Amino acid sequence: MTERRYDSYNDPIIAEFRANDGTVTTRGFGRSLVLLHHIGAKTGIERVSPVMQIATEDGGWLIAASKAGADDHPAWYHNLLAHPDIAVELPGEGEVLVHVEELKGAERDAAWAKFTARSPGFRSYEARTTRTIPVLKLTRR
Repeated sequence: MTERRYDSYNDPIIAEFRANDGTVTTRGFGRSLVLLHHIGAKTGIERVSPVMQIATEDGGWLIAASKAGADDHPAWYHNLLAHPDIAVELPGEGEVLVHVEELKGAERDAAWAKFTARSPGFRSYEARTTRTIPVLKLTRR
């Protein structure tokens, strides 16, 4: 089986995000994405990944490491755990420095419920895998 090249999928999304101040019409993303600037845990190479975000009441953002229901976590999840102080690009705000924290227990479950309520796709991702899909919180530094 050939490994899927996510950068070839993500590059047009990243370009559209940047060209339209965070609005991405591709696949109906709208203004729901954030661009994560993360450092490879093994390689040390900076990468950029578009990820759906949900704003929190305290001015932060939630992201889910769903990887479309794959049985393994996305590489960016491991990178964020290894290097939790990153920059993100946000619609209407540009680049913002954040600290990443993985949510656990009831806090994770409540945050995950926001994703499944927002999009039926997240419910299908959960049904495809036996892993617990991590939810991370981004807080301004």
